[in-house]
Formats: sequence, C-alpha cells, structure tokens
Amino acid sequence: MSTRPPTPSRRALLRAMAALPASALVLGELPGLLGTAAAAAPPSGSATRYTIVPFLDSDDGTVNVYESDDATDFRLVRSSAYTPPANRIRDASVFKHTDGSYYLTYTTHTWQDVSTTIGFARSSDRVNWTFLYDYTVPIANLSRAWAPEWFVDGDGSVNVIVSCSTADNEWIFTPYVMKATDSGLTAWSSPTALSGIGANHIDTYIVRIGTTYHAFTKNETAKYIEYGTASSLTGPYTISKTGDWAGWGSYREGPSVVRLDNGAWRIFFDGYGDGTYYYSDSRDTFATWTAPKALPVISGTARHFTVVKETVPGGVTLPANVSRSFRSANYTTRYWQEQSSLLNLPVVTGSSTTAAKQASSFTVVPGLADSGAFSFRDASGNYLRHYDFRGRFDADDGTSTFAEDATFVARTGSATGSVRFESYNYPGHYLRHYDYQLRLDVTDGTDLFRQDSSFVPVSAWA
Repeated sequence: MSTRPPTPSRRALLRAMAALPASALVLGELPGLLGTAAAAAPPSGSATRYTIVPFLDSDDGTVNVYESDDATDFRLVRSSAYTPPANRIRDASVFKHTDGSYYLTYTTHTWQDVSTTIGFARSSDRVNWTFLYDYTVPIANLSRAWAPEWFVDGDGSVNVIVSCSTADNEWIFTPYVMKATDSGLTAWSSPTALSGIGANHIDTYIVRIGTTYHAFTKNETAKYIEYGTASSLTGPYTISKTGDWAGWGSYREGPSVVRLDNGAWRIFFDGYGDGTYYYSDSRDTFATWTAPKALPVISGTARHFTVVKETVPGGVTLPANVSRSFRSANYTTRYWQEQSSLLNLPVVTGSSTTAAKQASSFTVVPGLADSGAFSFRDASGNYLRHYDFRGRFDADDGTSTFAEDATFVARTGSATGSVRFESYNYPGHYLRHYDYQLRLDVTDGTDLFRQDSSFVPVSAWA
C-alpha cells in the first residue's frame, strides 16, 4: 500500500473544526479571502483559486502573476504584471482586503542596498496593479527593511510582519509587526519586535489556528526554516523546532503556508541554495511533513512569494448519483473500464459487448471523505480508489483511509467539457492514463500530463 503520513479521520477533523471558536481563522485571515477554518472541496459550480505574485530569478524589477486550482500546477496569468517606480520588487506578499481589492507589499531594493522602505500596490483583479506608496519603516538607525508579509488577525486587523536590521549590524535581522490604523492601509502603528523569535531571523510568516500563533522563520545563521508558537501575535514565541526538523534541508527561505481543500497544510519555500522552489504538506498541524518536492513549471523561475486562496465561481459541475462513462480527452475512442478490479482505458464502441459497456459505466456519488468531492461506484457496489498508486475497485471497509483513497476532487480539464480528478489525500496527484492504465501520478505541469489526466463525462454506456 502507498505510504502516507498519519492522518485523523476526515469526520473527526470536521467535528474538531466545528468546535473551534469563530476567531479560529486559517492564516489569521478573514473567511472568503484566503481560506476558512473548515477547509473542504469547493462546492459544485465553484472552484478553488490560488494566486501567487513572485519576482523572477532573472529579474527583480518586476513580478509575474500565476494561478492554480490545486496549489501545485501554477499557470502564468500575466508576465511583467507590475513594475514599481523604483524598478525593484522582491519578496512580494499578496492578500485580498475586505474592500475587495488585492494588495501587495514588497522589498523595494536589491539585497546589496540600504533599504529603509517597503512598497505597496493595489489591484482590483490580481492582474493590473497600481503603485500606492513606499513607506519608510520608523525604526531608529534602520539599515534594511526586508520581506514584508501580510497577516490579518482574528479581529480583522491588518498587519505587516517585516524583517529589519540597523546600521550597527546591518545583516542581523529581527522580525517586527506593524498594524494598519486605517482601512485604506496608509497609516501604520509603530513597529513592535516579535518577542522570543530573536535576532538573526528573517522571512517570518505567521499562521493563526484558534488562539495559537504559529511562526515559520528563517534562521540566518543556520539557514534552516525554524518553527515556534505563541499565544499573542507579538509573542513571546517559543522556538521548538530547529535544524533540519522537517526534512526540508538548509539554505531555505521565504516560507508561505496555506490550507488545502482536504484540510492539510502546505508550505512553499525558496530553495535558493540549489535554485529550486519547493512545497511540502502536513496532515497533523505541523508535526510532520512530506518530503519536499520541486514545484512544477515555476521552480527555477519564481522567487519568494506568498499565496492568496479564494473560492471563485466556475469550476466543474458534475451531478451526483448519476451513472456516467468517462472518455479520454486525448484518446477519444477510449473510456474508463473496470477489468479484473483494475481501472484501464480500452477502446469502447457501440459494437462492444454488453459486459464491456457495463464495466465502463459508473455511478458518481458524493465523496466518501468530503461531500464536495466525488467517489465512483461500480455495478457491484465497489468504489474506485487508489492503491499503490493504481486505480482499482474495492469494497468500502469503513475506514477513513479507504474513504480518502476513494475520494477525488474535480478540477477543470484541458479540453472543453473535460474534468481532471485530483486525489483527496494526495494533493497534486491525478488519475491519469499511462500505457492505457489509470494511475495516480503527481502533476509535472506539462500540457501532456494535463491531457492524459483529462476525461469527458458522457452518458453511461449501460
């Protein structure tokens, strides 16, 4: 059986989430902006959208805009979407405000320069950006203000976490927090150092769950991303995880954390030491993490970004409790078919046998692990699930593991009317055909993979 990190049952997770107070906001952000506490697959007619606005490895004078529906396969929306007046933009952090606009804050200079300001820009559509202002961080003897990160607290207050150094030791950074004192984000409180994290930490990213603040911060001496918690935004934080505690390696920076549709947490970080951008997932609230993987398509191009997550109109509409057949989007005479309990992709035509047509017809039902997702039942009552990364049909044994193995999130496919089915418990992995077998493979971001993993729901053969 495929290896997986420990995971509580989905039903237990939902019960625990329901028991959280209203202030228990994912990422400390407002519902409907970057995610909500009860993470789940998007409802029919809606889609999840993740947006990033990174500067480029080849050019720190502009940013690109990318989006993804699965937090893995990011596609370019617009290149060179914003160039600030100072012609420098690094470490851009993005969020969506209650006024409906998107905001960037960013480092305004190269790493070599003295930099006492952070920049701000605004957009109504994530694509077209307008410069707002450069803000001088009011710290005495300031040398550098780097890597500002948005944080919206449970009371709705908008904050920026910024890493600052002073002229007496210009390469020793300390994280500070500034709170917006007006709704237009033009006035800020005096910076307050985050107690307990200490000097020589940079790129501090904070997530709030319930009443606990979770900080991910780069130790500039060790070059590892460390982890600590506090009961207040300003601390004191207790750094409990140091060194290579999560298996991510060293020379890592720019952590950004977001909740996925299945309730897991994903961290993105810049592997500047080897020129790779990574992601890693946790199903147990940051205790253990999956092995880091290179982010397809943009790894090696994008640098230091954060993520805004939204539920938007669109997505896939796939009526449940209806019998369907599924045609390959790029091999249009081939259909899903159960053969000896395995899911394959043979040719099916009107002259095929009745048995073949019946084996190519499946009842679409609400997902066993999440009713916003889907499961597929054959004529005998068995469910399609992945086992050792192979599509197969088995009887439901009532376990949460089976429920998650048999649940798939519908994502928009490569062709008109087509659907891609992402594994619920292996985000970024899709049912795709390979050698006319249906397997569960991680996306590589190529058009071929998207075509091989796209299927058109049609009226059932039988």
